[in-house]
Amino acid sequence: MSFGRAFVPVAELGTLDRLRAAAMRIDWVPDLGSRIGSLEWWRGAATCAALCATAVVLAPPIAYPILGSAPAPLSGSDRDEARAQAIAPLAWGADTGRHMAANDLVVPLAEAPERPIEERTATIGHGDSLGAVLQRAGLSERDAQDAVVLIAGAVPLGDLTAGKQIPMTLGRRPNKTVARPLEALALRARFDLELSLKRVGDTLVLSRQVIAIDNTPLRIQGLVGSSLYRSARAAGIPAKVVESYIRAINSKFAIGQIGSGDRYDFVIDRKRAATGETQIGNLLFAGLDHGSKKTQLVQWNDGTWYEATGQAERQGTFTMPVSMARVTSSFGMRFHPLLGFTRMHKGIDIGTPWGTPIHAPADGTIVYAGRSGGYGNYIKMAHGGNIVTCYGHLSRFASRSGQRVSRGQIIGYSGNSGLSTGPHLHWEVLRGGVAVNPRGFSFSSIATLSGEQLRAFKAKVAGLLAVKPGA
Repeated sequence: MSFGRAFVPVAELGTLDRLRAAAMRIDWVPDLGSRIGSLEWWRGAATCAALCATAVVLAPPIAYPILGSAPAPLSGSDRDEARAQAIAPLAWGADTGRHMAANDLVVPLAEAPERPIEERTATIGHGDSLGAVLQRAGLSERDAQDAVVLIAGAVPLGDLTAGKQIPMTLGRRPNKTVARPLEALALRARFDLELSLKRVGDTLVLSRQVIAIDNTPLRIQGLVGSSLYRSARAAGIPAKVVESYIRAINSKFAIGQIGSGDRYDFVIDRKRAATGETQIGNLLFAGLDHGSKKTQLVQWNDGTWYEATGQAERQGTFTMPVSMARVTSSFGMRFHPLLGFTRMHKGIDIGTPWGTPIHAPADGTIVYAGRSGGYGNYIKMAHGGNIVTCYGHLSRFASRSGQRVSRGQIIGYSGNSGLSTGPHLHWEVLRGGVAVNPRGFSFSSIATLSGEQLRAFKAKVAGLLAVKPGA
């Protein structure tokens, strides 16, 4: 028994079979790109020529086109029907498509109907009143006045800052000649309070929603790097807070001394509302690790930046007490024009027109304001650190004894009282009771907190240092 095809010797095959077997062993389509000129190549070229000749012989004649049938062009109603279902390019007019005429169910309108309600948003601008803003948004004068009265009863209208947005809903009106009625209004009056107005019948009703606020400060620390300002801004600290930090640190040493390896420490007032908003406030703590020196400054209630120990060094210069100043007599020995002999002139005389306002050159307290011999009307003001300034020959006073004044505040008016040859201001500066030249005078004093203020200050410092960075 045998499996598969039986083996047949070549000698037993017929002549035709032997030729077929021999032809199958020949490669009739060799690669014409290789062995060019060989017997196999010429055999392949002959095969290619034979195939091309066969294709030419069997192909239809080129001179005679192939006939086909074309549909007859449409006309009349058939053309219109086909065009109505076609899509024409815009360049051809695009006037295709089927249109249906209106039937009896279609009623023509005299005018387009209005929306039943409208959602609008009003924005308070600089110098805007709330009533004007609401009327500009489309409310009637009566609705605007009613809304202003209700809101004013909840919060002072002055607390509504510019840029605040007021979303509102206006209802349907009987005709286009009257304003739409106010249906609802929402107003974020304060960070912790939201007001809403809603119409109930013909009356607007106010409701208050108190928003829970978290007052945990924000603490941010980082490396100074190539620029303190850029590094702090890249950490997300507002520009105004960075500027406050630089001013505070600059009171201790020059900003140019800060190195790239130093580390800054900010504690900023922050409020977080339960609704998700965050409000960044003022700088509370300014810290800097400068090499082995650690600087920690905290701003107290008087606006002064104190060290963590409760001390603050104040440095500065006095500004001229009158504008457009012209010094007529300098500090030092001089011949007195009225007494007729040479003596020490303890201040400088500034020529001014009668009644010129006199401004405080720095913060201080009025020690005395009254008559004082040859000085005439006289003011004496203490600035701390055993520094006192005096002002003579005034025409009248704008301050009183014991009053606390700020830099630039008017304390009196120049005149010609006392021993004086004409309207002017006599200005003296005393340090420790000794007269010094007021021109170019610079001062330095140390303020120290004590008692209850010191205890409250240290408690504030401890609370700020306990804030975790990034919390």
